[in-house]
Amino acid sequence: MIITVFGATGEVGSRVITEALRRGHDVRAISRDPSRVRGLPDTVEVRAADASDADQVAAAVAGSDLVISATRPVPGQEHELAQVAAALLEALADSEIRLLVVGGAGSLIVPGTGAILSEQPGFPAELLPIADACNQQLAVFQQSGHAVDWAYLSPAALLEPGVRTGVFRLGTDELLADHEGNSVISMEDLAIVLLDEAEQPEHYRARFTAAY
Repeated sequence: MIITVFGATGEVGSRVITEALRRGHDVRAISRDPSRVRGLPDTVEVRAADASDADQVAAAVAGSDLVISATRPVPGQEHELAQVAAALLEALADSEIRLLVVGGAGSLIVPGTGAILSEQPGFPAELLPIADACNQQLAVFQQSGHAVDWAYLSPAALLEPGVRTGVFRLGTDELLADHEGNSVISMEDLAIVLLDEAEQPEHYRARFTAAY
């Protein structure tokens, strides 16, 4: 496939590119500042585009089979997530390009509570802005109708660089945790989840999640 990745310079986006190349796909890496995209094989096509601008998105993704959005705003600009979601939907509305989005864990329902993760007592205050922004991002997709074939991946509560194991569990709207209550997945394994979904779609216009 020809896979276009937004957020190519980020921790998740860069691992998505590595996983896509590992599987033999053609990759386009999109960044507002292409000069920041370094260390990629020459086979990766680097393009400049602002993911919050629908016209720029449409130009950047033309000819793609799949778009993966793994953008993360800098602190203070969290509102950009909803703007990017709207721009992606607008840009892809008249195409047959599938869209996979890396979102947040804050909107996952904590089993036994009936409440979402970001509403739990003790949820870190410093994470509320990005959690709320991810919740708004998901709402944009859920309220979008059926013009675009999208899927939204909420990671485990703790997402960090780690090891590529290929062993994880998938779920839908509930937070996944181990028997000790830990909800974790590595960025490397999250990239596997995304590329598995790209190659063998199982989630259509829906959110899903992954954790150990």
